[in-house]
Amino acid sequence: MPTTPASTADVSSNRAAAPIMLELVDENGATIGTAEKLSAHVPPGRLHRAFSVFLFDGSGRLLIQQRALGKYHSPGVWSNTCCGHPYPGEAPLAAAARRTAEELGVSPSMLSEAGTVRYNHPDPASGLVEQEYNHLFVGLVRAEPKPDPEEVGETAFVTAEELARLHGERPFSSWFMTVLDAARPAIRELTGPSAGW
Repeated sequence: MPTTPASTADVSSNRAAAPIMLELVDENGATIGTAEKLSAHVPPGRLHRAFSVFLFDGSGRLLIQQRALGKYHSPGVWSNTCCGHPYPGEAPLAAAARRTAEELGVSPSMLSEAGTVRYNHPDPASGLVEQEYNHLFVGLVRAEPKPDPEEVGETAFVTAEELARLHGERPFSSWFMTVLDAARPAIRELTGPSAGW
């Protein structure tokens, strides 16, 4: 399982100084307002819109990432290809494609909706909580990732079997299994039965 470290040469020089706003939603996913990103994650948390992306190579291997150590929330843990939050009014699909390019330097060659999942996951390490209405996306990636080191520590392409082993050996995000399990039907449709997802 070769991994790709992030390169400092890929750091974006334009970092937003303004507070990042999230879209608050009700239990049905309807928008009810906005909140600043960090405040939405302070316990007990405020339900907000999020997305999770699962990209696969031509062999049916999943691209996973280790979150950068400098991140304020869940640093250093492994997780799915990309996850984040749409800006208020931004379509989740557009946000998923945007953040995948920003974090990993790749554009999916295909990206399709894979349902939604609602969860409440505290993060004991940071003391924050994920109260999210999460839009799931699956797709294909053809290019080698070029991660932004401020976002991603390293990346790896893993088979279902390798992922099961790694999940027992390394720390993963608190939400990882929830979003993976919710996306499995779409993942199986995308990768086929031989990939083992």
